[in-house]
Amino acid sequence: MQDFLLLSLSLSAFFLIYVFIYKFHRFSTNRSSPPSYPFIGCFISFFKNRRRLLSWYTHLLSNSPSLTIVVHRLGSRRTVVTANPANVEYMLKTNFLNYPKGKPFTDVLGDLLGCGIFNVDGELWSTQRKLASHEFSAKSLREFVVKTLEDEVHLRLIPLLRNAARTNAVLDLQDVLGRLAFDTICKMTLGTEEQCLDLSRPVPAIVNAFDMATGISAKRAIAPLSLAWKAKRLFNIGSEKRLKEAVQMVHSWVSHIIRNKNLDNNKDSDLLSRLLSAGHGEEVVRDMVVSFIMAGRDTTSAAMTWLFWLLTKHPKVEQTLMDEVASLTNNYQTASLGYGYEELKGMKYLKACLCESMRLYPPVAWDSKHAAAADILPDGTPVRKGDRVTYFPYGMGRMEELWGPEREEFKPERWFEKGEVKAVSPFKFPVFQGGPRMCLGKEMAFIQMKYVVATVLKRFEFRAVSESEPVFVPLLTAHMAGGLQVYVRERRGQK
Repeated sequence: MQDFLLLSLSLSAFFLIYVFIYKFHRFSTNRSSPPSYPFIGCFISFFKNRRRLLSWYTHLLSNSPSLTIVVHRLGSRRTVVTANPANVEYMLKTNFLNYPKGKPFTDVLGDLLGCGIFNVDGELWSTQRKLASHEFSAKSLREFVVKTLEDEVHLRLIPLLRNAARTNAVLDLQDVLGRLAFDTICKMTLGTEEQCLDLSRPVPAIVNAFDMATGISAKRAIAPLSLAWKAKRLFNIGSEKRLKEAVQMVHSWVSHIIRNKNLDNNKDSDLLSRLLSAGHGEEVVRDMVVSFIMAGRDTTSAAMTWLFWLLTKHPKVEQTLMDEVASLTNNYQTASLGYGYEELKGMKYLKACLCESMRLYPPVAWDSKHAAAADILPDGTPVRKGDRVTYFPYGMGRMEELWGPEREEFKPERWFEKGEVKAVSPFKFPVFQGGPRMCLGKEMAFIQMKYVVATVLKRFEFRAVSESEPVFVPLLTAHMAGGLQVYVRERRGQK
């Protein structure tokens, strides 16, 4: 009798709990929000979709009238995800001070970036921003960037591609562009010659250390339970032990270069020399340099990789691009091996191609801030103090409300108006952020990407080994899963 009574009570309790959860779920969500339950929130849906967060968030946002959703799950703070340009402008510009990166963000990247410009707020950020802004605006730095590109592309990249073409070798173009970007950014920031494009040599240990550090740091940010990685860091085990070792290698490498920098005999204009000449301390300079290397290396190579893949699928776009490059080359007969700054500025169709590629495959798929105080976004979404507020460039590029019914298509022409590349709001196309934190290296990034793409396409064409669409993997910066495997062929009459 007692067993029967206990069973009846248990079944009744279970039924009541089920009804409560069902009612809560039914009335606490709408069709654009992930299913949410008491205590655990949307943890079940998040866990099921953890390997396809990009498409899941994009689907939810496209079904939301405001292009905004709220995600609240066990083990993580309440998160507002938006693809609404009005919200993006509000958090990045209008109410900028209420949406700093915040401690949760700086905890994730703090081991690697320290007090670098990309990982701090307030006065520390403002001071570094002013310093970096002055250096990036210098004409001499711009000229140094073009000269660096000329050396790296013509003396290293072109011979590598020519050899692949003549041996009919399969080349991982993503890997090659990543090596080029690392060589280039190290020359620009540190003044060092890393020679990663020499494929006869093993990948330098410092490259592997950067990859390890950025990869593990990125996985911290999307972990279903942050307590897991924090516990591993506390006990120095697993991935957190590997992260610690990688960060130590990166910091030691940069610090060694700083200590051995000879400013008296240095005739170059690399960023490190400029920062040290201004009298800044080693640790501050180290953290700034690590931030710039990480950002400059991965973002440009990712953007170029996706563009080269898109061009293999759109031969008419590629031909139009080549016609532009050829016409500009004929108009600007220079004595140098490559292109000058004015030629690069004139490559309007190439800029449109790069923007269109980054619209579909942004180097940074999402970025988050944390609310310093309770607020209400322009679309009416309430924000609580401490909430994570995420704007979502990957999803924004796929919103019909923003880009029309042909949003999934690669159409560089959408960037033109009356024959000129039109100005698109950085809050509709936030690939380079917007407001006070607008990317300082935007102009430099376009110079680098234009130079490489124009020089390579003039001489070579690529054919992808696989016909299937590559998988977009969003870490700190996005990349193609498995790389971009291609065959290389030289164009006739080109040297």
